[in-house]
Amino acid sequence: MNIRTETPPCAVHPLAVVDEGAAVGEGTRIWHFSHVYGGAVIGAHCSLGQNVMVASGVTIGDHCKIQNNVSLYEGVVLEEYVFCGPSMVFTNVRTPRCLHPRNTSADYAPTRVKRGASIGANATVVCGVTLHEGAFVAAGAVVTRDVPPYAMVAGVPARVVGHMCERGERLRFDAAGLARTSYGQAYRRRADGIVRKEEA
Repeated sequence: MNIRTETPPCAVHPLAVVDEGAAVGEGTRIWHFSHVYGGAVIGAHCSLGQNVMVASGVTIGDHCKIQNNVSLYEGVVLEEYVFCGPSMVFTNVRTPRCLHPRNTSADYAPTRVKRGASIGANATVVCGVTLHEGAFVAAGAVVTRDVPPYAMVAGVPARVVGHMCERGERLRFDAAGLARTSYGQAYRRRADGIVRKEEA
């Protein structure tokens, strides 16, 4: 493995490419055939699997895990602790055309994935949406609208099928709108979404 000497240090496989002008945080690992463009920002202690593309203008927070065959296009922002499953897809143009290309920053619809969200294998996230904190997208789902905090979505198009805590346990709410995990964390259902109880 080729250890880059820039500050902070990160580990880049010899068959990966990190362009000049990219910022990669300490402890991040970038594996075979991946390409990080100049102008991309990747936080500390992330893992990028094989054949990952990170375009200019993408921001990836600390402790994210991006599995094989994922492309992150300009306008995508991942906050901390985001998981992107193998071969999931982000888009960045709502109505792509070859005859009349839309290839400037003004043409792109931004996508934000908030802290602790997970996106399953082969899911598609259509641009212009926000996946809120702790959201969980099932494998193969197609996300066309915002996903609420701690919501589990599945299907085509993706719809809410339940709720999940930050550790991956399904949340089951009582009549008072409270759910408690096996490790004692409580969540509350409110009109504006699901919150951890200490935030309520």
